[in-house]
Amino acid sequence: MKASVIALGKIGLPLAVQIASKGHKVLGADISGAVVDLVNRGEVPFPGEADLDTKLADAIRRGLLVATTDTSEAVAESEAVVVVVPLMTDLEGTPDFRAMDAATRDIAAGLQPGTLVSYETTLPVGTTRNRFLAMLEEQTGMEGGSDFFLVHSPERVFSGRIFSDLRRYPKLVGGINDASTRRGVEFYEAILDFDNRPDLNRPNGVWAMDSVESAELAKLAETTYRDVNIALANEFARFAEGASIDINEVIEASNSQPFSHIHRPGVAVGGHCIPVYPMFYLAGDPQAQLVETARRVNLEVPGRVVEIVAKQLGGLDGKRVLVLGAAYRGGVKETAYSGVFPLVDSIRRHGGHPLVSDPLYSDDELVDLGLEVWDGGDIGAVIIQADHPEYGKLSASDLPGAELIYDGRGVLDPDQFSEIGSSLRVIGRGTTAR
Repeated sequence: MKASVIALGKIGLPLAVQIASKGHKVLGADISGAVVDLVNRGEVPFPGEADLDTKLADAIRRGLLVATTDTSEAVAESEAVVVVVPLMTDLEGTPDFRAMDAATRDIAAGLQPGTLVSYETTLPVGTTRNRFLAMLEEQTGMEGGSDFFLVHSPERVFSGRIFSDLRRYPKLVGGINDASTRRGVEFYEAILDFDNRPDLNRPNGVWAMDSVESAELAKLAETTYRDVNIALANEFARFAEGASIDINEVIEASNSQPFSHIHRPGVAVGGHCIPVYPMFYLAGDPQAQLVETARRVNLEVPGRVVEIVAKQLGGLDGKRVLVLGAAYRGGVKETAYSGVFPLVDSIRRHGGHPLVSDPLYSDDELVDLGLEVWDGGDIGAVIIQADHPEYGKLSASDLPGAELIYDGRGVLDPDQFSEIGSSLRVIGRGTTAR
């Protein structure tokens, strides 16, 4: 079988390599010539994905993966097309379809009869059928579900552990009709292996959904649920801070009750998933008051954290405040919707001088992101924004002059700060679920 993967980013490239690992020929398409050149040399364009370097090198060596900037040409040679082009939102939370629409037009230009098209990009409910099916049919003159086959199969993986997640979680496939669903199930069964999961109510593997809309909603539901849960934890944390209660102790006790699961609070929730996908849900269900409120609560957390720090220090005027972590989560070099940006903005609004440090980013890269790099000099306060493992080794001597640390990710080693006296206080102790 020959397949194409459209967009070779942190989800698409590992998926292309996974398909190649099963002996299938893969054409990877990306709009970036630099990414295409790196992939064709067997070099990973981004850090942090376990085993991707060796698996990519093997796929290139065996001639099973070729990258190109010509999407239409790749599609024309393929029996199956997997689309993982990112769908973002504008500042008002409205989905921005420009990149997805452009990719769909390119796919249509090369689409051959009998081809399967699978959208893995997370989408608002109804998008696959009402938007992309219509575009593909209009441009090709073919009928979806008979001349070509169309499914939605949401990605359910985390950057850094994609290959293990592909094995661990059932692969959901919902088509625009039964014929499309069958073709989608056959395709994914040919490219994936699955772990034994006795905890599931049916065997782990490719799960056929009743409709393409069911598959779209399944991904939005699981992500939106987490956003609402995290918002609830952040509300508990706000109350606990005001009442001098240890919120981590409370959550641990609450989660000991069967069927109870409360995420831990945190300084921010970033990445492409939690900040974005609830907005996709709201795009289809504007009456969802709880979802809208949860999103607002989580967006307000960085500002609240800075307010707490400012209150503890008697104000931030002229104080240098270090934000540790530009990445949205530990070990992943990605700043999409990272909490670093609202934290920096809030520190400035309070009259402080925000500085940033991150072990995954060079000074030049931080500057390119519009952030000021910490020079290693004295600081008044520290806010831990990303749970990089390196931060677990920090001690008071690594943070000269600091009077206060807000450990927004719960990564500090308490033993490193057990004898620091009254000059440095550690507060926060939250951990953001991902």
